[in-house]
Amino acid sequence: MNESKIFRRITIGIIAFWLIVFVFFPNILVFAVSFLTRDEAHLIAFRITLENYLRIADPIYLRALANSFVMALVTTVCCIIIAFPFSYILSRIKSKNKNILLLLIVIPFWTSALIRTYAIKTILTTNGIINAFLLKTGVISEPLNMLYTGGAVIVGLVYTLLPFMILPLYAALEKVDIRLIEAAHDLGAGKRQTFIRIIIPLSSPGIIAGSMLVFLPALGLFYIPDILGGSKTLLLGNLIKNQFMDARNWPFGSAVSVTLTALMALLLLANYRTIKSASQKGII
Repeated sequence: MNESKIFRRITIGIIAFWLIVFVFFPNILVFAVSFLTRDEAHLIAFRITLENYLRIADPIYLRALANSFVMALVTTVCCIIIAFPFSYILSRIKSKNKNILLLLIVIPFWTSALIRTYAIKTILTTNGIINAFLLKTGVISEPLNMLYTGGAVIVGLVYTLLPFMILPLYAALEKVDIRLIEAAHDLGAGKRQTFIRIIIPLSSPGIIAGSMLVFLPALGLFYIPDILGGSKTLLLGNLIKNQFMDARNWPFGSAVSVTLTALMALLLLANYRTIKSASQKGII
């Protein structure tokens, strides 16, 4: 056995061990606990029940599910609107400034997301930078109440997840052959037709990948709604955190976690089938 095969097997073994210990077993435990009963003294009692899953059908929790999907969808759409022109311009830059701009996208990851969220909180407060500027310029006569609102949560989610939309879009747009765009113009296509019929279809893999990378985390993030939304809007991530940390109802929290994981798996499956179907039809 040569050294390359030994190295490959060791690498695969380390990755497999990591996934089994830190991904597979924890998820199996959460799945098992979701069928048990809450116990005041020991957190869980070994009595199998489906009550935890039936409880999710309560209108309060269904509303949390709906709110989570709406928040995640709005965040995804906002990220696409902001990231697409930036990624397109970035993909067409030929100078060394491209590397600087890519570095600026990655730099926020060097700082804790929690710290960055608190920074946004200080900006959105009544005595923050935005209100101070608007008051000084005379645009408003009294401070705006921006913090602890749904809009503040969207701002935090977009700011945190925007790089996950920019990078896949940039990778897809960079592969678009500029000659196709020039040919469309030569054949009489306007900017709008070129954008709809050439650029969007060719960049669809990046749009789909970026949407999944934004939408799925937005469903489960809990610290941003807690900090910027003041826990006024119940989302799935907050619901899970509250059940484990505050209510101490681990079985129900596990059931919600399993449900969220199943929803994410279905979305990933739908994404895979969409890409596969588009690839077979020659769209991408």
